[in-house]
Amino acid sequence: MDTKAAANAPQPDPAKLQTPSLPTAQSRESEPAPKPKPEAPPAPDQVEMRLVIEMDQASGSYVYKTINRLTGEVILQLPRAEVLRMKDGAEYETGSVIRTKA
Repeated sequence: MDTKAAANAPQPDPAKLQTPSLPTAQSRESEPAPKPKPEAPPAPDQVEMRLVIEMDQASGSYVYKTINRLTGEVILQLPRAEVLRMKDGAEYETGSVIRTKA
């Protein structure tokens, strides 16, 4: 038994169809320009950085801190075990944690 459902499918009324309109030069001018993404704040200059090694009284181990000299903000803080793990890692290169030359 053959059915011809396609022949009986409802057809849209061409009078009610809307074609999408392309933006014109005038409509593009009235649209607000997309806002640029805010840039990340620049990294502190290496001269502003200082490495501080402190003994943690609670654990009795050393803590390595990178501090911004100007603001006093702690940028990075690592326990000794983490520094040793980084040193032994295959991707570690001398100077990758701190830069010692200006």
